[in-house]
Amino acid sequence: MKKMIMVLASAMTIAACGPRQTRVPAIDLTNLDNSVSPAEDFYQYATGGWQKKNPLKPEYARFGSFDQLSETNIERLNELFKDMTTMKTERGSVEQKISDLYKQGLDSVKLNSDGAAPLKGILDKIYAVNDKVGLVELVADMHNSGQGGFFGAYVGSDMVDSDSQILYFGQGGLGIGDRDYYVKPENAALKEGYRAFLEKVFALAGNPEPKKASMNALAVEDVLAENSWDSIKERDVEAQYNVYSSETLQESFPGFDWNAYLTRRGVPSQEKLVVGEPDVFEKFGQYFANEDLAILKDYLAARVISGAANSLSDDFYAASFDFFSTQMSGVKEPRPRWKRAMQVPNGILGQAVGKMYVERYFPASSKEKMIILVDNLKKAFGQHIDALDWMGDETKAKAHEKLDNFIVKIGYPDEWKDYSTLDIDPAKSYYENIMAARKWSVADNLSKLGKPTDRTEWGMSPQTVNAYYNPSTNEICFPAAILQPPFFNPDADDAVNYGGIGVVIGHEMSHGFDDQGRLFDSKGNMSGWWTDEDDAKFKAKAKVLADQFDAVEVLPAKDGQPALMANGQLCLGENIGDHGGLSIAYSAMRNAIAGNDPGLIDGFTPDQRFYLSYGAIWAQNITDQEKARRTRLDVHSLAVNRVNVSIRNFQSFFDAFGIKEGDPMWRPESERVHIW
Repeated sequence: MKKMIMVLASAMTIAACGPRQTRVPAIDLTNLDNSVSPAEDFYQYATGGWQKKNPLKPEYARFGSFDQLSETNIERLNELFKDMTTMKTERGSVEQKISDLYKQGLDSVKLNSDGAAPLKGILDKIYAVNDKVGLVELVADMHNSGQGGFFGAYVGSDMVDSDSQILYFGQGGLGIGDRDYYVKPENAALKEGYRAFLEKVFALAGNPEPKKASMNALAVEDVLAENSWDSIKERDVEAQYNVYSSETLQESFPGFDWNAYLTRRGVPSQEKLVVGEPDVFEKFGQYFANEDLAILKDYLAARVISGAANSLSDDFYAASFDFFSTQMSGVKEPRPRWKRAMQVPNGILGQAVGKMYVERYFPASSKEKMIILVDNLKKAFGQHIDALDWMGDETKAKAHEKLDNFIVKIGYPDEWKDYSTLDIDPAKSYYENIMAARKWSVADNLSKLGKPTDRTEWGMSPQTVNAYYNPSTNEICFPAAILQPPFFNPDADDAVNYGGIGVVIGHEMSHGFDDQGRLFDSKGNMSGWWTDEDDAKFKAKAKVLADQFDAVEVLPAKDGQPALMANGQLCLGENIGDHGGLSIAYSAMRNAIAGNDPGLIDGFTPDQRFYLSYGAIWAQNITDQEKARRTRLDVHSLAVNRVNVSIRNFQSFFDAFGIKEGDPMWRPESERVHIW
């Protein structure tokens, strides 16, 4: 069971939105590629100049406008952290915690001197276990410390009673992250690369038989993968809501002592909890009971070592980088140590950093303008609901109710997260402090069990260039850092801003009505508010959109391997978000300029500028390895398809650029889809 938060993009980056020193052009004409017609390849036309000016840096597998925005702010936050290291900080203050984590991440001499020593305690504990009872307790201890193994468990809003917080269990425990890497023959080379990585880090950690240990660990992951649901089935929200109690959990999934596990984790007996994939847990229990103890211990040791690699000496980091970055994504060089070091406190103490960030870089005027934009998008969405020819009045009324009850979060939270109980001790190792932070975060999550849902809580830090929709609270959230070009530019005309931040707003609103979000009502409860007829019509339209993406070739056939095709079903929710965002934002833009059309600006009409702005958001360069990885794992389509496939459903796009039948970008009306 995965926590459901639908985000705009798969990578969360940070960027500055403080006072601008120079005026940013609304449309940067040098970002265009005028050698290509928009009727031939709109993405290349709209972003080809940007791609040429921003060749892929060796430390990136994918570098786009998101990443470009982050570069300046990474440097600014780094200066902020450096300033803290020179000031006298009080023990226990957030400044002390940030600066000590940052300094430890920079201290390569200490990290290399420590080597594998920080792992000794936990590895000794793993290999000292002499029975399955002890192994169950060990798994619970690892989960309490934020370490993976076999499955996942977390506290979240009850999907049918969103005011309550309950415990969820879900499949997991795979080091590469997705079952297809283990079970599909075309991924055999990467799978062997992963095994070799495990052998390398086992050796670095002092295991006397690293090859045997790596093979044992991979054998366990193979079994977990074979029994796991695939990524498409995992998107079936209703199928993942399976209610048990602590008592029936043990009865239903014997072979693993669930009562001992919950007791060790400090979780009292539960009358209601949810298991995402019952057949997976049934098979896991049987496997756990019968597998050799030594093999299971090697697997857990692998999870610990792999998870620690980036927090240890350079040889551990190099092994991890070689597999997870170079082999899987095509990254040629590691990021500089200072960038890696600053991201740790930025992640662990995200809201503490965010508080400092907004005080320095987020003007109140940006929040005020965003409130207006959100209101305009809500009005446009309401107009679209009224105009739908495929939805009945009963369902429309419920859709309006949901739209009217969106919780809108902009900029930063009203109350900041309290990190006072998190102890970062400079006398301890970097890894120990990171583990302390993970343990603190897990305890923070478990503390919510049985309590009312806090609808004011934020799922992203303010310095994140992204946005999200959470169906269990029916909220849309736009952190401070997204309010900057190319998303939002106070110097730009309406067409550009609606094509940028307007589509982002519409995208998140549309998540409330995508194939998953639509199952939840205005209170965030999974309920059947659709009539059967409207439900069937929605599914038919969604299938058309999925089929459009399924038909796209991502990478051609090579070396005997079949061509890699896009996965329209995996990305359906995000593609509906883009589809709805474009449709709704376009209407909001036309509403905004009604009676006051500015005419040509830079030689482009408002409609042209709207679509060029949308293209600019997704400008990027990317390696073939990263294209393949994201196509297999990511619920977001590749940038080129988020543009070229999505916009070909709108007559306004064809009219804007004079695209006609026979042009590569043309799509006949009979093959288009109109959802929201």
